[in-house]
Amino acid sequence: MKLEQILKASPVVPILALERLDQALPLAEALLEGGLSTLEVTLRTPPGLEAIRLISRHFPGAHVGAGTVTNPEALKAVEDAGAAFAVSPGLSPALAAASRERSIPLLPGVMTPTEVMAAADAGFQILKLFPAEQAGGIGLLRALAGPFRDLRFCPSGGVTPENAPAYLSQPNVICVGGSWLIPKASLDAGDWKVIIDLARRATALAH
Repeated sequence: MKLEQILKASPVVPILALERLDQALPLAEALLEGGLSTLEVTLRTPPGLEAIRLISRHFPGAHVGAGTVTNPEALKAVEDAGAAFAVSPGLSPALAAASRERSIPLLPGVMTPTEVMAAADAGFQILKLFPAEQAGGIGLLRALAGPFRDLRFCPSGGVTPENAPAYLSQPNVICVGGSWLIPKASLDAGDWKVIIDLARRATALAH
């Protein structure tokens, strides 16, 4: 499946940073029940890779992505684990080259116009604006819309329930990444009803 289709499936892509593997399936189930079918499981925590493999197998209808993919080795590992797409906080020449050799689509991170140009030159049309709020937020997205009118962005970093609607209203935004959907207290307590409710509210932001 193309990256555009995957990202359009959910207005908000929840970011899962799991400390325990046993949280993976019930958390994914809660998010899916709330209407979010595109998930990003980061490699920032030890269970990340195995969680991707587990969720992908148990929920074939979900689009399980891998976050914090920063090198060619990690890109191969997440593809082998069954990830539907990969997300990187930035883009190196080595990672760009590796992505051309693999079938898994990559969403590379950018922060400046120069990085946007480099990513576009490398063949990427959908980019992750990261960290979005620190980079300039909605003001930067509006500024980028002029010279880069054919590119689309997934802002992530500092996106909240309060500012997500404004981000999603920008014509060059395809979706946003959000960690607010998974409050640590709710995750630790296994309070899936809270997460289902937050996911439903995020799903309602579709435009």
